[in-house]
Amino acid sequence: MGPIDPRPRKARWPLFGALFLLPYLIPATRGLVEDHGPLLPRILTALLVYAYAACYMGFPLVFNRSRRVKFVFGGGMLLLGLVATVGFVSSPYILIYATATIAFVLPPAWALILDGAALGLVALVLLGTDQLSGDVGDLIAVVSITAAMFFMANLARAIRRLEQANREIAVLAVANERERVARDLHDLLGHSLTTITVKAGVARRVLETSADIPRAVQEIREVEGLTRTALSDVRATVSEYREVSLPAEVAGARAALRAAEIEADLPNAVDNVRAELQSTFGYVLREAITNVVRHSGAKRVCVRLGVDWLEIEDDGRGGEEAVAGNGLRGLSERVAAAGGTVCAQPRPGGGWRVRAEIPAPGGTAAAVRGETAGGWT
Repeated sequence: MGPIDPRPRKARWPLFGALFLLPYLIPATRGLVEDHGPLLPRILTALLVYAYAACYMGFPLVFNRSRRVKFVFGGGMLLLGLVATVGFVSSPYILIYATATIAFVLPPAWALILDGAALGLVALVLLGTDQLSGDVGDLIAVVSITAAMFFMANLARAIRRLEQANREIAVLAVANERERVARDLHDLLGHSLTTITVKAGVARRVLETSADIPRAVQEIREVEGLTRTALSDVRATVSEYREVSLPAEVAGARAALRAAEIEADLPNAVDNVRAELQSTFGYVLREAITNVVRHSGAKRVCVRLGVDWLEIEDDGRGGEEAVAGNGLRGLSERVAAAGGTVCAQPRPGGGWRVRAEIPAPGGTAAAVRGETAGGWT
């Protein structure tokens, strides 16, 4: 006789609620009509019967109310049910409406306490009036139905929590995807646009100073090629198909530094770097070289590689502390996801150093360094 849905739809619940109440209201109404006793007790009984039924019909309205309102409503309805069961009708079935409502409205612990106490009180009354032997089957049925409503209510709560968790997971997935795209586009476009800007500036200066048309045309052709590559990489990054390659980033760094007229001391090979780290180190190298070209004013850059570490140093303007902008924050997230750390700090004597290190699981590979490439002289 209990409600099937803990939050019944407003359009359906009046019909279902009325159908559930018919086994209770029809006999109660017939008894009131056929009773020829004093008028006042009949009026009080009618008020009790229909107030109890109205509580059952209106219980969906308290789902979104405060806990205090729920306790007042649930306790009041349970009291009406007990009075109706013990004082007038003397049928354990009448209590089902209150116990089912309590199971859906109140927290599980309180529902178990109140419903158990009410059923225990009814059992004691039936035992004291020598009616327990005749109504024991009915009482067992009421206990069984109440237990079913209790477990159904908890199942419905678990389903609602799962639905809420799924919505939160979807929101987090969207946020993570936005962060991924923003980080990848920052890493990609920051480097590409910086190189394009430098090369365009070189072409402009060539035309303004020496009018070396072939060299200017060559620089413009390289700018065109970079824009095509950047556009292709943007499309691939948005589709999450782009894979950064450390050798390609070393070659790109060499081209960007040459265009910016910065002396580059770069490794000729990256074979000594663990294969699973090359993509991550490629992002670190890209961001570090982009920052050197943009901000450092350096004349020389050195890149060194080891089995599980990458270090970029320049002789430009070093500050006292690194500013955690989008680039450094994105690199920290990437390297942290691989189990490593990124450290950006000034060099002794001027310049800047960026070091990324990702120890092997178990910490064994960190002690075995690969041959470094490059170095300050």
